[in-house]
Amino acid sequence: MKYSILIVIFLTAGFGSLAQSSECNCCSENHDDFDFWEGKWEVTNKDGTFAGKNTIVKMQDGCVLTENWIGAKGQYTGTSLNFYNDKTGQWEQLWVDNSGSHLKLTGNRIENQMIMKSLPFEHKDGKKYVNKITWTLNKDGTVRQLWEIMDNGTAVNVAFDGLYKKLD
Repeated sequence: MKYSILIVIFLTAGFGSLAQSSECNCCSENHDDFDFWEGKWEVTNKDGTFAGKNTIVKMQDGCVLTENWIGAKGQYTGTSLNFYNDKTGQWEQLWVDNSGSHLKLTGNRIENQMIMKSLPFEHKDGKKYVNKITWTLNKDGTVRQLWEIMDNGTAVNVAFDGLYKKLD
């Protein structure tokens, strides 16, 4: 009985100190690098036409940015989870939409831009390409999202070029 009580006290004390030392697992500057994208946004295409609405919320005690996209006509929706991976030292994004598509990206913030890329993928033309998405925080608080398809470091197509304007 004495040993059982000692084990319980030891385990409780050990877990208590562990919980106290890790109260904020995602409170580093790196974890805040993508906070400029947080908010409720109206998004327009490069030509100024309405593209959709996007809501980005910081969740899980500040460890995850969750994105919820609704396209202009409301038929196309998607969600992404964005987080800083301490082990790799990079941001990661997993995007999934209602068409069944998904996209995995990794990258980091450089000055006022979050730049993420996919692994190379093979297109139906037999060539390998990389998705590169850059979110740029503009001086006026808007955010530009530029999604380029890259071939050996050169943009060969723009999949999306949108401007985010805060609604709140």
